[in-house]
Amino acid sequence: MAGTPRTKCPIILTYHDTGLNHKSCFETLFNHEDMREILRHFPVCHVEAPGQHEEAKTLPASYVYPSMDQLSETLPTVIKHFGVRSVIGLGVGAGAYVLAKFALNHSDMVDGLILININPNAEGLMDSVANKLTEWTQTLPDTIIAHIFGKDEIQTNHDLIATYRHHITATMNQSNVNQFYRSYHSRGALEVERPVPGGSINVRTLKCSTLLVVGDHSPAVDHVVDCNSKLNPTKTTLLKVIEQMSSASMTRLRSRTNSSTSSFDGSRSRSHTNDSQRGRLSSTDKNKQPHDTPMETFNGNSDNQISKSTGVVC
Repeated sequence: MAGTPRTKCPIILTYHDTGLNHKSCFETLFNHEDMREILRHFPVCHVEAPGQHEEAKTLPASYVYPSMDQLSETLPTVIKHFGVRSVIGLGVGAGAYVLAKFALNHSDMVDGLILININPNAEGLMDSVANKLTEWTQTLPDTIIAHIFGKDEIQTNHDLIATYRHHITATMNQSNVNQFYRSYHSRGALEVERPVPGGSINVRTLKCSTLLVVGDHSPAVDHVVDCNSKLNPTKTTLLKVIEQMSSASMTRLRSRTNSSTSSFDGSRSRSHTNDSQRGRLSSTDKNKQPHDTPMETFNGNSDNQISKSTGVVC
């Protein structure tokens, strides 16, 4: 826990991806100067899956590694331990899945979600066969790197890949990492359903405001787009991160980010007002398809022109 929790205010709760822990997954983000304003308002609780911390001892042979469902059900205990009312979840990959599962089962504890590289689906038969072949032909670090990075990144950004390879091999317990990886790939589907106007109000979906984030070259891009198609479009935004943007675009992005920081600082009661505003806005946009959730990007080729689908850089 970084910062002091306050009973009536949410905290940011993070959950890392496979092959990573809270340091390797989030330290660079939270040390960035643009995060200082956010950290002044929100304490941060980093949760790590069993055995994934640096220099962890090998889990006992009798230890049965928790499923993704079981990992998500540990979070209410964490929140109650710190005396917190609710959280804003920030998860990557496996961590994004765990937080989404948690939000589905404990919606009263979640004010909002930022889900990076989420895959809402269970593995199919072909995926299982492919993963088994990968285990036979690749080392665990190579498997983890292929899960985190796209092929272009692996082939061109050698320094970054070397850094992550060193982290996985030198600071993480390989046996424990493998157990978490296997648990993630044995997950079930989130089983969420997009609400239909005039349909049942009891459909299983995320009830909080949710930001889905994915890089344009990420191996998870198709999965994130699929997840977006299954969620409530009035509460979900898909943000696709484009590489190699101009400095002018970055300046605009930073300005927009700073101006929107305060939106997380209100209570959930404001969501009712926001929902009614979304309803009025959506009724005026006759060209928007009902299955398309807004996706914002910045156009890096023009300093003045901004399209509805904008490219952004993190």
